[in-house]
Amino acid sequence: MTRPGPALGLLLGALLCIAAVTPARSGVVARIDQSSQRMQVFVNGGLAHVWPVSTARRGYFTPNGNFRVGLMAPMWRSRKYHGSPMPHAMFFRGGYAIHGTYAVGELGRRASHGCIRLSPGHARALFGLTRRFGGAKVVIRD
Repeated sequence: MTRPGPALGLLLGALLCIAAVTPARSGVVARIDQSSQRMQVFVNGGLAHVWPVSTARRGYFTPNGNFRVGLMAPMWRSRKYHGSPMPHAMFFRGGYAIHGTYAVGELGRRASHGCIRLSPGHARALFGLTRRFGGAKVVIRD
């Protein structure tokens, strides 16, 4: 067995120093601002998308907080709201989900029963990113 030369040792030391100071930024973060009805999607720490959403209308509630996506379904039907379609559903807290909507004219204003609605294409894109990166963080603020 031969010993590594000094050049290899210096290279390994430099890589360890870089790794120690580089922040770990990986994955998907969906940041929802309820006051502006916008979602910012960050991938590996960089802003990738800004999309209009609909959160809870008057009389309903969208929770604020930090969550992780749990159950994901390419097509879900609401048990609570008469089998309403929820394409590309990503549940983050009990019955609350991010999902596509066919009521795209309502995007950008409060219109849901509490879920976060996106256009079908944006929901599909977020669903794909979340699958590819093995999950996503959901951050919701007023």
